[in-house]
Amino acid sequence: MAQNQSDIRGVLISVTNGRLLLPNATVAEVITYAEPELVPGAPDWLLGRLRWRGWRLPLVSFARFSGLAKSEGELGAKVAVLKGMGGVPKVPFTCLLTQGFPRLTTVSEDLLLESGEDATRPGVLRHVLLRDDPAMIPDLPAIETLVAEVMAQAA
Repeated sequence: MAQNQSDIRGVLISVTNGRLLLPNATVAEVITYAEPELVPGAPDWLLGRLRWRGWRLPLVSFARFSGLAKSEGELGAKVAVLKGMGGVPKVPFTCLLTQGFPRLTTVSEDLLLESGEDATRPGVLRHVLLRDDPAMIPDLPAIETLVAEVMAQAA
């Protein structure tokens, strides 16, 4: 199968009660979940900070942030380390709690459709169908901005 020039490599990331679609270039690494260092006064969606390559990175539960779930299981969970997208200098990377390993996929115009579902969930830009599988495109810059605000208040 020849790849179209407008095709992009993406990753489907499973979170509790949902799936996220991101460009593959966003994911720096996938690591095993470790108990995070708590951030005093943080909302329940900010699980704490994880150590990664000399950094102390915020760990976000997208499922809690967007209202998909009130709690998440950490057993067998992975962490996707995401490169900063929002131009927030204090948040060059963010960690996202995932349920299993992200799955690589090719995203092309003819395979990606609007799902018709309203994107009023916090942190969601669009609801889409990729090969008839529902997914959400997260608003990473908005999430990073909120993370930076919470981290600044905790400092």
